[in-house]
Order: sequence, then C-alpha cells, then structure tokens
Amino acid sequence: MSDSAALAEAPADLEAVARGGKAELRLWLRLLSTTNIVSAQIRRRLREKFDVTLPAFDLMAQLDREPKGLRLGELSKRMMVTNGNLTGLVERLVQEGLVLRAADPQDRRAFIVRLSKAGRSKFAVYAKENERLVLSLFDNVGPETIEALMGNLAELKASASRA
Repeated sequence: MSDSAALAEAPADLEAVARGGKAELRLWLRLLSTTNIVSAQIRRRLREKFDVTLPAFDLMAQLDREPKGLRLGELSKRMMVTNGNLTGLVERLVQEGLVLRAADPQDRRAFIVRLSKAGRSKFAVYAKENERLVLSLFDNVGPETIEALMGNLAELKASASRA
C-alpha cells in the first residue's frame, strides 16, 4: 500500500484525532512526571544537605524577594496554598529563628512575615545549592532544546491560562 493510499484510509483529519486528547494527555503526563522527578530530586537534596523541606524553602524564597515581608494572605496566594497550610510552617520557621512574624500596623488582625537575619543568611546558602542542583539536572540538555522548551511552554501556559 502506498503512502497516499494509507493516508486515504486513515481518518480524514489526523490533527483532529490527535486533538481528541491522546497527544495532549500524553504531553500532560510527560510534564507531570518530569515535574515530579525534578521536585523529588530537589526535595531529597534539600532534606539531605540542610534538613529543610521544599515548602520551607519555597516560603523562604518568597520572603527573600520581599525584604519588608508579606502578609500571610499574600504569601498563601503566591505559594498557592491555604493560610491554614502556611500557619504551621510559619510557626515552625519562627521557632527555628528563620522567620519573624509581627502584627500588621495597618490591620492588627493580620500578620506580616519576613526572614530574620539568620533566615536570610541560611536561605542564601540553600538557594546557591538549589541553583547548582537545578543546573546539574539539565546538564545533558542542550541550550537549543532549553530555548525551544521555554518558547513551547510559554505557548502552553498561555493556552492553559485562557482555558
């Protein structure tokens, strides 16, 4: 059977078949599994090297970007978790001396959280190691592939955001 005959016997719109979910589902699963692998590596390394969790690292990263601190509500939005999930983590980091918590002068019912001097110092060490680890995870990926992925993922992110 010739190629043109095979195409004639194939569904009339191959792209429609692909858009029927198979390719998109495989892509979503590939993205999810890749994210899980990278996250697991980062979690393991942070835990082994510094005895810090990825959520604690993420919280400290948010606070490192905002030296004056953030309200818990803003922090929870940025981290995409509930205030309830953050409360225990913040409390633990306060007890460890890495985070300071104070009443918001504009709203006494709210709290502002910021890194302490010790927290800022420790986070700098954590961040440097995290950067080294992330770079090592991409050692075998060429710059052209990284650039292409960045563009393609931007397109996917925009599409998903519109949906």
